Amino acid sequence: MNLLALSGGAIGGIIAGAIVLLLLIIIVCWAISARNKFVKMENQYEEAFHNIDIYLKKRYDLIPNLVETVKGYAGHESATLQNVIEARNKANSAVTPAEKIEANAQLTQTMRNFNMVMESYPQLKANTNFLDLQEQLKSIEYELANVRKYYNATIKQFNTKIRTFPASIIAGSMHLEKQPYFELEDAEERKNVKVQF
Repeated sequence: MNLLALSGGAIGGIIAGAIVLLLLIIIVCWAISARNKFVKMENQYEEAFHNIDIYLKKRYDLIPNLVETVKGYAGHESATLQNVIEARNKANSAVTPAEKIEANAQLTQTMRNFNMVMESYPQLKANTNFLDLQEQLKSIEYELANVRKYYNATIKQFNTKIRTFPASIIAGSMHLEKQPYFELEDAEERKNVKVQF
């Protein structure tokens, strides 16, 4: 009888050990899966930010052409035109997402002032080169808005995941931090940029 109790206890120990081992395997598999999910999410929001960069680059490349076209009509508005170029250069040289967000907010404000200057020159509105540049800018702004939305959606998903338990444990071990949204800080900047002249 003692031999049966021992073998029953041994069987119970083996079963308990197997359960513990199975739980450890499940936890390790979950941790690996969670880590891989975070890597995928990081790559996704980085790709989304690089897509924003592509449209920002197109925007930056278009601005000097607009300025040059307007210079012929509004030569005495050189301070405004210079401010546009300086804001464009600052935005173009920004590196981190936070720097790019801030620099592009300033560029948007400068472009708004630029648009007001161009309103004063009706003959400029008839220039075919200017009209073509205007259409290109509208198209870029539309695409830029779409890629910003996608970026912000990926950031929302990432920021939510890193703060949700138990995934936050893995996020903490990976030293992941909340990422900034690509949003406009000033209420005035939230208005549409007027690109119709």
